[in-house]
Amino acid sequence: MKNLLITPHGGQLVNLLVSAERAKKLKVESKDWKSWDLTPRQICDLELLMSGGFSPLTGFMGKKDYESVCSSMRLQDGTLWPIPIILDVSEGFAEKVKLREKIALRNPEGVMLAAIVVDDLWKPEKEEEANSVYGTVNTEHPGVQHLFSDTHPWYLSGQVEGIELPEHFDFRTLRKTPEELRSEFLRSGWKKIVAFQTRNPMHRAHFELTMRAIKEHEASLLIHPVVGLTKPGDVDHYTRVRCYQALLDHYPANTARLALLSLAMRMAGPREAVLHAIIRKNHGCTHFIVGRDHAGPGNDATGTPFYDPYEAQQLLKKHESELGVQLIPFKTMVYLENKDMYIPT
Repeated sequence: MKNLLITPHGGQLVNLLVSAERAKKLKVESKDWKSWDLTPRQICDLELLMSGGFSPLTGFMGKKDYESVCSSMRLQDGTLWPIPIILDVSEGFAEKVKLREKIALRNPEGVMLAAIVVDDLWKPEKEEEANSVYGTVNTEHPGVQHLFSDTHPWYLSGQVEGIELPEHFDFRTLRKTPEELRSEFLRSGWKKIVAFQTRNPMHRAHFELTMRAIKEHEASLLIHPVVGLTKPGDVDHYTRVRCYQALLDHYPANTARLALLSLAMRMAGPREAVLHAIIRKNHGCTHFIVGRDHAGPGNDATGTPFYDPYEAQQLLKKHESELGVQLIPFKTMVYLENKDMYIPT
C-alpha cells in the first residue's frame, strides 16, 4: 500500500522501543544501575518520545538543544521545535550521577519503562526559560508555577531506549501511537486529515465547526483530545471521553475518528500551538484547528490575558509553510434560534 500521508516532522517517524530481546537484557543489567522515579509529566513526555509523537527527538534534550529551543524555537540542527523536552532531577540524584552512566527510568510502581545513557547534566536558569517559553515569570501562570515550584533543579539528558510504553487501564482501544493512527488512516483511504485539539468537553458549536472544516477542506477528522496533564480545574478525562464518544455518532460514516493523546500540556499558548501542530503532523494530520487563546491559561489576577487572543494562530501561521500543516482558524460561531443552526460570525 502506497504511503500518501504527510511526512513526519524531521523526515522520519521515531520509534524508541527496543526489541523484546534487548529489553530483557536491559532489565537484567539495570539491577546494578541507579533508578529515577518519573513524575507524571515525565511519564507523558517519555511516552511521546518512545512512540514517535515527539519526532524527531530521540531522547531528552541536552543543554545546547535546550538553549537553542528556548532562544530561537529550533534544535541545534535548525529543526523547528518550540518547547524544551527535558528530564529534571533532584539535587541529590544529580550529585550521584556521572556522564555516560546508564540510568533506569521507572514509573512510581517501580516498573522500568526505559533506559537512558547520561550525556549532559546542568542547572538551568529557570527565569530565562520562563521568559522564553511562557513570555512571563508570573507564577499565576500554571506553566511558570510548575517550572519554579515543581520542576527539579537539575536537567539530565540522553538518548532513550524504550522498554515499554506506560500502561493505561482506561480507554485502551482509543490510545493510538502515531504509527497505529497512520496505519488506520491508510486502511481507510484518508489522505487529508483535520486534527481537532481539545482539553474540554465538546458541544454543538464544536461539532458545527469541525463539520464545516472537513467539508471546506474535503478532509477527514481526527478528534485528538489531551488526556495527560491539562490545566488545574479542567473536567476529568473520563467524563470528557464519554462526551466525545457520544458526539462521534453524529458525524457521517467514515469521516471522523477519536484517539486520545497522553500529552502533558504546558499552557504555553503560542509556542504550545506549534508543538501541538508538530505532534499532529507526526500522527498523520495535514490540517490543524487553532482557536482563540489556544493552550492559554487565561488571565492573571488583574484580569490581563497572558497572551493575545490570536497570538497562537499568528505564530503557527508564520511557520505554516515550513511545517507543512495547514492552519484552520477557529471561527466564532453564533446560534440562529429561528433556524436551529450555528454559523460563523
